[in-house]
Amino acid sequence: MSYQTLQRAVHTRLEIKKSEFIAYAYPVTSREQAMFHVEQLRGQYADARHWCWAYIIGDPHNTTSAGFDDDGEPNGTAGRPILNVLQHKSIGNIIIIVVRYFGGIKLGAGGLTRAYAGSAQAAVDEMILCPYVPMTQLHIQAEFATEAQCRYVVDSLHGTIDEVAYSKQVLLTITIAERDVDQLKAELAMAGKVLSTEE
Repeated sequence: MSYQTLQRAVHTRLEIKKSEFIAYAYPVTSREQAMFHVEQLRGQYADARHWCWAYIIGDPHNTTSAGFDDDGEPNGTAGRPILNVLQHKSIGNIIIIVVRYFGGIKLGAGGLTRAYAGSAQAAVDEMILCPYVPMTQLHIQAEFATEAQCRYVVDSLHGTIDEVAYSKQVLLTITIAERDVDQLKAELAMAGKVLSTEE
């Protein structure tokens, strides 16, 4: 599962035949997050004519969830062109919302399709993309004597320690890239005295 995702939100503006197209892109990991941004922009630009959007949750080539909305524009002229740009550029866990202010000149179906695709592309051009790395959370139960060694191994694999609980042993809750789990378990086993590692 190799694809890119957005590092931080961006926005751009295009003017086409007096209509203004304002594109926003946000990193998201659920449809609920995506819809939150749509509603936020509906409030911010309450006097706009359309709020068209497309999102992809997960891998854009084998998506678990994708959606789009033309929001009153002619069928297939807004949401689908935005989605096509995201799929073509292999960007996942993202929503692009294009806010349109109508300028009085009709663009026609072809013109609208180009305008919404162009707005999405303008947003993509502003993005800082990074490879998506699936993460997982693990619990490591260890003796007090090996806590420092456990911390060192987690750190060496660029994992993060989310929580530490002390009782008869030490319980570390960590987040690490899925691809590094086997290596983590092997290195902790070599360190000895790690009682368990479980997801």
